[in-house]
Amino acid sequence: MKISQIVITGAPASAKTEFIERLRAMPEFSHFTFFEELARKLLGENSSGRDNPEEFHRRIYEAQSKRESKLGERPFITDRGTLDAFAFHPESINLIATTFEREYRRYSAVMQLGTAATLGEKFYAQDDIRTDSIEEALKIDKALSKIWSGHDSYNYVAAEIEIEQKFKKFIALLRELIDQ
Repeated sequence: MKISQIVITGAPASAKTEFIERLRAMPEFSHFTFFEELARKLLGENSSGRDNPEEFHRRIYEAQSKRESKLGERPFITDRGTLDAFAFHPESINLIATTFEREYRRYSAVMQLGTAATLGEKFYAQDDIRTDSIEEALKIDKALSKIWSGHDSYNYVAAEIEIEQKFKKFIALLRELIDQ
């Protein structure tokens, strides 16, 4: 299987956004379309999305599915995949007529980045959008692992004290997956 539809997922403070921005700047990944995280974008536009989680996650799922479908078979790297909503709000799966297996088929590889919350308070930062506590981030990290680990090409890159060490492991694994 050619690895060309890639999910990069992770709990808050996992470096997803930073790593994806680095990939965008690397010529070897210039043939990929990059998708930003929808939840962060939507919450930045209107923070009331948290008031109705079912509706919020349904909107994310629909928008994510639509933008991926528009590409057909062209390669992409996305900051979160369609199943991520179910880690944050498991009840959302009841509103969306899908299965894990169906969603797994959308992606040729999944890379989960471990959250800095595993390293302790010194390494975990919150902001206007990332309001989750360390405990909540750890719970999301486990939920994401549980949801995505059934994918045939699921990969986990643990948090590191030095972000450059984590990026080296991440990029080496990504290159290995793409070169298969």
